Amino acid sequence: MFIVLLSISSCNRENERITAAPETQRDLDDIMADGKIRAVTNINQTSYFIYKGEPMGFHFELLKRFTDHLGLELEIIAKNDIDEAFLMLQKGEVDLVAMGLTVNAERKEQMNFSAPIMQTRQVLVQKKPYGWQKMTAENLASKLVSNQLDLAGRTIFVQKGSSYAQRLYNLERESGEDIDIIEVPFDAEHLVRQVADGEIEYTVCDENIATIIANLQPGIDITTPVSFPQKLAWGVRKTGSDALLEELNSWITGYSKTSAYARLEAKYFRGLRSARMVSSEYFSTSTGKVSQYDDIIRSYSDTIGWDWRLVAALIFQESRFNATIISPVGAYGLMQVMPATGLHFGLDVTRSVENNIYAGVKYINWLNTFFNDRVPDPVERIKFILASYNAGQGHILDAMNLADKNGLDPGKWDDNVSVYLSRKSDPKVYADPVVKYGYLKQGKEVNQYVHEILERYEHYKNIK
Repeated sequence: MFIVLLSISSCNRENERITAAPETQRDLDDIMADGKIRAVTNINQTSYFIYKGEPMGFHFELLKRFTDHLGLELEIIAKNDIDEAFLMLQKGEVDLVAMGLTVNAERKEQMNFSAPIMQTRQVLVQKKPYGWQKMTAENLASKLVSNQLDLAGRTIFVQKGSSYAQRLYNLERESGEDIDIIEVPFDAEHLVRQVADGEIEYTVCDENIATIIANLQPGIDITTPVSFPQKLAWGVRKTGSDALLEELNSWITGYSKTSAYARLEAKYFRGLRSARMVSSEYFSTSTGKVSQYDDIIRSYSDTIGWDWRLVAALIFQESRFNATIISPVGAYGLMQVMPATGLHFGLDVTRSVENNIYAGVKYINWLNTFFNDRVPDPVERIKFILASYNAGQGHILDAMNLADKNGLDPGKWDDNVSVYLSRKSDPKVYADPVVKYGYLKQGKEVNQYVHEILERYEHYKNIK
């Protein structure tokens, strides 16, 4: 079955349509068998972002709660182009479009919507005039666009393919007046900041998003509505996703009534906390930064050919970017390197952040050499290196020997070596003659350690 997708072009051609690939049939049973759900969302201050090394965002956290409810892993794909996100859904590359999608008739032709996640309305965002602080409310209102009919002849920048563009085209039809609608490849939050900075005069945005920015940018006005209250929801494919939609609707309907949901909504849409995160230099959406040590991590990661974001994910796991932390056994700093290990590489890891990171990277490189012939696949080898960084290579060798003895590939981590590592606290296992390094209490924790680093690495890759 073929469907068509709505695409509003930057040349202001309303309702231009593009042909999508055939819809893929992948319903809840397939997702459960796969063990993960794939969702596309946008990188911005409300949906999904990295802050001080941690993935955050309203839609991201809501997704995590839904996937936890199902006992599934979550794979996030970040796309700020709405048309691309819709096409990914139809082509089966994702199972959900988990954005704050405005529910409207045009989009209902493209996808099935979930139960509403929240309600908002679209508002005009405009800059207040110079000296507005000293104006009376009446005088200020006279200098602002306060009526939808007054949009005639105005130039308004909106995100390409967005519901904001659709709404403005509808206003043109309803009023019979021309509005200069300019569609651009920037999301609504970026455009609101451009208004605040005086780069453009007008944009349209959901009120809940605009309110966050207005908390830090009191020089913008968001009091003029351009729509009635509208439902925001997630989207699934129109065909072949009935069971997924039923499960999703049941969960959203129940969860949205809980105090946990109320706290989540308040976290991102009320008060100043969200606004302060946005203004931080560690808000990765606008700065691309994971930590204050990014440049040092990049520099030393390059010496061994590792992606700096993978090293950063390991560092967060070890220390949460706390450069002064010392473990109960004496491991020190960002990379939790034992001083003796640092001295083996000619570095005093207690002396500086640079020494600490360099020693940790040198140790990673040493482990890479150690496992080079034992695990030929370089992608698979990363898991062995990470596990060894946490538990030591001896215990990993034991697990490899156990896997080999029991007919499993010792060069594969998931469902092979990791299984036997988690069993090394069992006397029947660690007493096996192929085991040379004995008992390991925290084998399951080591597996989780590897999993969490690689999961965080995927999030870090989304910030480019």
